[in-house]
Amino acid sequence: MIAIAFLQDMIIQYGYVAIFFCLALGVIGLPIPDEILMTVVGYLSSAGLLLLPLSVAVSFLGAMSGMLCSYALGRKFGKPLLWKYGKWIKLTSKRLEKTETWFARYGPWAICIGYYIPGLRHLTCYMAGVSAMNPRKYLLYSGMGALCWCLIFTSIGYFLGAYVDFSNYHASLLRLFFKPFRG
Repeated sequence: MIAIAFLQDMIIQYGYVAIFFCLALGVIGLPIPDEILMTVVGYLSSAGLLLLPLSVAVSFLGAMSGMLCSYALGRKFGKPLLWKYGKWIKLTSKRLEKTETWFARYGPWAICIGYYIPGLRHLTCYMAGVSAMNPRKYLLYSGMGALCWCLIFTSIGYFLGAYVDFSNYHASLLRLFFKPFRG
């Protein structure tokens, strides 16, 4: 709950700059709760503290910046690091080749859909770089995933944020979704 209050304070204090950098750093791999950040952004937009279209645009740009940094890191340093240290995580050259083959086949959709799964979002960006995916193809699929993700989570915060107590986020969400089932 401290993270939610911290994110909310950062956004109120620094506005769109905080949104951009929090998302960019979160996508690169820092432990920033991106989904919660986006719902807070949506809520603050509904409260009139932020402009919704600008919030979505800045969120998209922050997410794409983080994804492009991850892709570039994977492309530049990924294979040499995996060849050198892969044995420590049982990633042999055969397994790496198998992963690259899978990623060549399913990678674009893994990037687009994997954005909704924390942890996988980070891995797919790096693996796209490691497998040397075409940058235009990467931009297309990562852009589609990031835009949909930003729109969905910002909308959740915008339309449902007034019903969520951000000081007790998880319990508040459970009450929100299970309230219709109570008699």
